[in-house]
Amino acid sequence: MSSDITATTAGEQSPSEAADSTQSAAPANPVVRFLSTGFGRNLGLIIALLLLCVVGFATAGDRFASADNLLTILRLGSVIGVVSIGMTFVISGGGIDLSVGAIVALSSVWATTLATQQMAADLHWVVMVFTAIAVGAGCGLINGLLVAYGRVAPFIATLAMLASARGLAEIIAQRRTQIIRDRDFITFFGGSAFGIPVLVIIFVLVAVTGWVLLNRTTFGRRTLAIGGNPEAARLAGIRVQRQTAMLYVLLGVACGIAAVMLMARTTTGTSTHGMLYELDAIAAVVIGGTLLSGGRGTIVGTVLGVLIFTTLTNVFTLNNLDTSTQAVAKGIIIVAAVLLQQRVAGRHQSSG
Repeated sequence: MSSDITATTAGEQSPSEAADSTQSAAPANPVVRFLSTGFGRNLGLIIALLLLCVVGFATAGDRFASADNLLTILRLGSVIGVVSIGMTFVISGGGIDLSVGAIVALSSVWATTLATQQMAADLHWVVMVFTAIAVGAGCGLINGLLVAYGRVAPFIATLAMLASARGLAEIIAQRRTQIIRDRDFITFFGGSAFGIPVLVIIFVLVAVTGWVLLNRTTFGRRTLAIGGNPEAARLAGIRVQRQTAMLYVLLGVACGIAAVMLMARTTTGTSTHGMLYELDAIAAVVIGGTLLSGGRGTIVGTVLGVLIFTTLTNVFTLNNLDTSTQAVAKGIIIVAAVLLQQRVAGRHQSSG
């Protein structure tokens, strides 16, 4: 008798278990499946950007739709866009960096000191570019070593760098604005090619390089593997610590490039450069579809996220809305994007 009961129990399912198995076996919702794909996420971002453009044209008319205003949007988005490309790699690898704005400030100050500018005058303005990128890479290396080898939480390590880099920039500049005197530097980066500003061209080149690096190289595959499961990546033979450190160096280089672009746009180097860049970069990356938990990154989505936030700021400015309202709108968009990510990811996993 007991064997019959055991056989019956083992061979049958309760109504709730049967319902669960039926639900898990059911095909995923087509909308969820579509939104879970890269094409679906990017299409949603494009639609959101187009809706913003419609709102901008409806509220500001030709002031928004003019070619000069569109170039202004691209110029404003190019600097934070370069930082956001670098941030995409760090977040995809399971990290975070709160110090990017301070690194941009320190790089701009160090590259515009009297000594650096004198050396640039004696040799070439490329010295200023090299200095900014080297300072950014150095700060990124310190962050990477603390996180990867010092096992300091990324939040704490980069928060310390935020305070230290901004403070060092203030000490070097003595809280003054340093004016760039090299006219060739300003002329080159402030110019245009075929009607396209040089700053926008730099952003495009960085974005294309980032896309190739993340999607078509071993470096990109290792980054996503570490972000998805660092222990599994280690067991697979990936040198997790070295890769993690390299991600922060890469972001530091991006900050150095952004500092050069900002120096050219403002013709200055100052400790106030890059204020709140960390929030704007993280927001653009999250809006673009990169998972905050790591393991998935998208350069195309990040570019669209940058354009969405820059266009939103432009629309608010043209309609004379204050910065507080802009901040509230950005906060709502960020929260909505994260909730949508979690919802789509959860349904996709449960249906799979």
